[in-house]
Amino acid sequence: MEFLCRHRDRSDSLALRMELLEEHWSYMDRFDKEMIARGPTLAADGEVPTGSVHILDLPDPAAARAFAFDEPGYQAGVYRDVLLRRWRNLLGRTMWDFPGGRTGGNRYLVLGLGAGEPADLTVPAGRGDDLIAYGPLLSDDAALWLGTVALLRAPGPAAARALLTRDRYAEIEVHAWRFGGRG
Repeated sequence: MEFLCRHRDRSDSLALRMELLEEHWSYMDRFDKEMIARGPTLAADGEVPTGSVHILDLPDPAAARAFAFDEPGYQAGVYRDVLLRRWRNLLGRTMWDFPGGRTGGNRYLVLGLGAGEPADLTVPAGRGDDLIAYGPLLSDDAALWLGTVALLRAPGPAAARALLTRDRYAEIEVHAWRFGGRG
């Protein structure tokens, strides 16, 4: 079962986040084989972290909850909230298989929170070379569509936002993002 976990930082937690960085990475190392994508979201300056995104293949919802809430930053109070949802990997690959590599170009997290009928349930035509991860957010039993999440390379936030069908979502968030991990 694939899951998306997004930890969003508290506004005053940067120093604590940096203090726990090695502990965070060591924790994530335990999930190396399960990881589909990972990395920080960033402020408009492209440098200051504002949260973390992890997409993993885990055995069940209980394992996903343990992953999200046992994370050292969560335990220490770095994060203000956590979004944890089932996800479906429509690209069938990990971020390390992305043909564009780890660097070059602007990278974004696009998070569309669904409203009504499902949308964007297939990989957008002509965008495969820019997509790092793409798939629907789902209810715990995978029966209901709750939105769509993409990690992608795009010229800017407006181009990243344009990936999703605007009028099919209650909200579309776009965040600068970069490949995470030790390197």
